Amino acid sequence: MPIYEYQAKHETTSCAYCAKPFERLQRIADPPISACPQCGAPVSRIISAPAVGSSKTAFDRRAQQAGFTKLQRLGKGEYEKKY
Repeated sequence: MPIYEYQAKHETTSCAYCAKPFERLQRIADPPISACPQCGAPVSRIISAPAVGSSKTAFDRRAQQAGFTKLQRLGKGEYEKKY
């Protein structure tokens, strides 16, 4: 299930909870919420960057454990084996 971020539409009618972006775990088929769960102020869904994959070092570690080889290009036609 994806995590959606919401924020109050108007800062003047919002509470401390919805004045800053807050997250809700919802199914894709669920309609977006329209009111703050604490104060009832109107909220809108905001676009946020997705977290895809993991860090590069974790990926390299898993690839190395699986037996893959990583090469780094040194120059034209020259490569160095990293692992």
